[in-house]
Amino acid sequence: MMKNRVALVTGAGKGIGRGIAMKLAEAGYDVGVHYGSSREGAEGIADKIRAMGRKAVVIQGNIQNVEEIREMFRQFFKEFDHIDLLVNNAGITRMAPFLEVDEDMWNAVVNTDFKGAFFCAQEAARKMVETGTKGVIVNITSNHSIGCWPNSTVYGPVKAALDKLTKNMALDLAKYGIRVVAVAPGYTQLEWFTERSLQHMEKISKRIPLQRYCTPEEVGGAVVYLASDKAGYITGTTLFMDGGALLPVVAQNEYC
Repeated sequence: MMKNRVALVTGAGKGIGRGIAMKLAEAGYDVGVHYGSSREGAEGIADKIRAMGRKAVVIQGNIQNVEEIREMFRQFFKEFDHIDLLVNNAGITRMAPFLEVDEDMWNAVVNTDFKGAFFCAQEAARKMVETGTKGVIVNITSNHSIGCWPNSTVYGPVKAALDKLTKNMALDLAKYGIRVVAVAPGYTQLEWFTERSLQHMEKISKRIPLQRYCTPEEVGGAVVYLASDKAGYITGTTLFMDGGALLPVVAQNEYC
């Protein structure tokens, strides 16, 4: 009997993680819905997944802490006997001028966005190897990994490190049939946007070649594709989803 496909999405209680979890459920996955602090959101998305006839398990954990990551996976594997897909989505965005960055901010971003992703991937990959599952690990990065924005001297380099981790993991895990890919969204419209945020979005959208923000559901659709057999020859690479925001190189002037 064919086993149900099983995914764990970190930071799935809101934002991009929420969109990814929903799209995976629509594609037939049972889903582990991880959250750090947004329990209400995680429970809400789990209820919606169950309404689709899929299994959903809500798991809390601070991914800055390796022991909490291990406990999170212990809880996950009490419910599921294998894992087909890990989506390392959980992350925080902290911006500050370089001269004002302090150790607390540095640790928060590095430990959540990089350390957390690293050790979550390690736990998932160990189970994939143990069960002989030719699974997939998807890291959610950002177009900050290549583009430079003001006040992003911590966040940008950490996302670049996650892109590089994707490549090195892909090389190490290929012998087990495990693929590792990354998705790098740009400006994304989120459910908690205020009226001021929406006004800012309208202004920024005019600078993006496709003239709009990405949606969490579009990121989820990309994850579904990359995790599918249709993408079975794709590993060690990053898909940028920023509507062409990185394409312009210089401001228009008399020479171009």
